[in-house]
Amino acid sequence: MMLSRRQTFAAAAAAIAAPRLALGQSQDRPLRFVVNVGLQNLDPISSPSFVTRNFGYLVFDTLVSLDGSGRYRPQMLEGWDVSADKLSWTFRLRDGLAFHDGAPVTSEDVIASLKRWGARDSIGRRLMAATAELVPDGPKGFKLRLSRPFGGVIEALGKPSVHVPMIMPARIANATPPTQQVSEIVGSGPYMFQRSEWVPGDKATFRRNEKYVPRSEPADGLAGGKIAKIDRVEMLTLPDIAVRYAALTRGEVDYLEYAPVDLIPRMRRDRNLTFAKASGRAELIYAVSINHFQPPMDNVLVRRALQQCLDRVEVLGGAGFGGDLGRPDCTSMLMCGAPYESNAGADIIGNPSIDKAKALLAEAGYKNEKIVLLHPLDSPLLNPYGSVLIDRMKRAGFNVDVQGLEWSAIAQRWVQRNPLDSGGWSVIPVVYTGFDMSDPLSNMGIGFNCTGNQPWGYCDSKMSPVLEQFEAESDPAKRKALAAELQKLATEAATFPIAGQFQSPAVWRSELKGVIDFGFPVIWNIER
Repeated sequence: MMLSRRQTFAAAAAAIAAPRLALGQSQDRPLRFVVNVGLQNLDPISSPSFVTRNFGYLVFDTLVSLDGSGRYRPQMLEGWDVSADKLSWTFRLRDGLAFHDGAPVTSEDVIASLKRWGARDSIGRRLMAATAELVPDGPKGFKLRLSRPFGGVIEALGKPSVHVPMIMPARIANATPPTQQVSEIVGSGPYMFQRSEWVPGDKATFRRNEKYVPRSEPADGLAGGKIAKIDRVEMLTLPDIAVRYAALTRGEVDYLEYAPVDLIPRMRRDRNLTFAKASGRAELIYAVSINHFQPPMDNVLVRRALQQCLDRVEVLGGAGFGGDLGRPDCTSMLMCGAPYESNAGADIIGNPSIDKAKALLAEAGYKNEKIVLLHPLDSPLLNPYGSVLIDRMKRAGFNVDVQGLEWSAIAQRWVQRNPLDSGGWSVIPVVYTGFDMSDPLSNMGIGFNCTGNQPWGYCDSKMSPVLEQFEAESDPAKRKALAAELQKLATEAATFPIAGQFQSPAVWRSELKGVIDFGFPVIWNIER
C-alpha cells in the first residue's frame, strides 16, 4: 500500500519524535544519520546497494583502506611483502583483531571472505582468475600467488565501494553462496549491529564495540584509527524530503547522506549546518544504461545518436545541479578529479547536439523503431534527468515509449532480456558514484565488456585486449595511458554514455566534530 505525502510525513515525524523524547533524559544520546534509501539487505557481498555498503563499514573491517588522499593503506593488515616479479604476496594481520562474538580473526577467515567476495565482485573475479594459490601462512598470515601478472592487487583488496571485500568469520563465509544473504551478522568493526532493534527499510541501530582495537594513526578517509566516540548510532530512512530537512534543522537527526538539492541554497545560509566538500571520486555521474541485446540499440550509430542527446549543461541544470554543484565540461567516463581522469573521446561528446543526433539516426537507417525508456518517477535524482533525456530524444527523432515507474519495478525489469513487447526495455537513466566509475575494471561502461553478466550486455572486441593489458600492468603511467585508451573505445562504441558529473553533498549539524568528509557516511571519529 502506498502512503500519501501527509501519511509519510506523519509516520516519519513520529518515528523521530518518540525516541527523541526518551533519549532526551539519557546520557546515551545517539548519533542519527539519514541514508537515501531503506536498508533491506545486511550482506555487503550479496547486495550491490550503497546503503548496505554504508552499513558494512560500521560493522565489518577491511584488509586495506583508501585514505583521503587516494592512497591505499593497511587496515586489518600489519603489512605485506611482494616478490620482485610481483607474483607472490605475503600478508600479515595486525594484533588485536577479534570478531563481535569474541573469536579472533584468523587467516582462514580472511581467505574464506576473499573467496566469497571474489566470486561476486567485478574486480574480485579478475583477481581470483589470476590467482594460482591463496593459502594460510600461520594463524595471522596468508599468501597469494598469482598465475599471471595482476597490477592492482592492493587496489582490489582496498576497493572502497560495492562490492567491498569485508572480512567475516569463515564459518559464515564458507556456508553462504555470494548471491545469498548471510543469516548472521558478525563483523570485527568499530560498531556492533543490534539486530533485535532493526526495522527493515526504516531503522538500524549500532552500539560501540568496546573491544575494538583501532590503528594508532589518525583517522583519514577510510584508513587510520577507527575510534567510535559515540556509544550509540542510528541509521534512519526518511522518505519525505521535507521531513529530512525539518529533522536536521531541528536537531532531531545529525547527518543527511544527501542534502535535498532544492533546499541547498537555504541550508547553506544556516550556520548550524556544514556541507561536505569532497570531490572527484566522491562525486556522482549521470549515465544511460542501454540494452545492447535489443534492436535498434544494438546498432552503434543509434547509440551514438543517443549519446549526442546528452547535453550536460541541460541535464545538470534540469536536475538542479547547476552552478558549483555541476561539472558540465567534464567528458571523462572515469570521473574528473579522479586518478584516471582523461579527455580521450572528448572530440565525440564534447559538443553534443540534436542536429548530430538526427544525422546519425539517418546514417543508421533508423526507421522509427520503438525505444522503451523506463523513467524512474520516484527518484529525486533520476526523475528530472529522465525528463530532460526524454525531451531531447524526441526532438532528435527517436520514437520513445516512456514508461514511468518506481525504481523498485525498474530494477526488476532491468535484469530481464525480454522482447520490448513483453516487458523489455531499451534505455534507462541511471546515476553512479565515482567510487564505482573511476576504475576501468569496475566502470559500468568498460569493466563488464563481453562478460554477459550485466543487463546492458555490451561487447566490443577492441576493448578486450586493452582490458587484459590494463589488468596485468602495474606501472601507474602505463595504466593511466591504457585507461585513456579504454575510455576512448567505450565512447566510440557508446557502451554506457555519460550525461554529467555533479556533487550531491552530505550535510550535518555543525556541532559534530571530527566528521570525515569522504563521499559517503564515515561514522567513526565523530564526537559532539
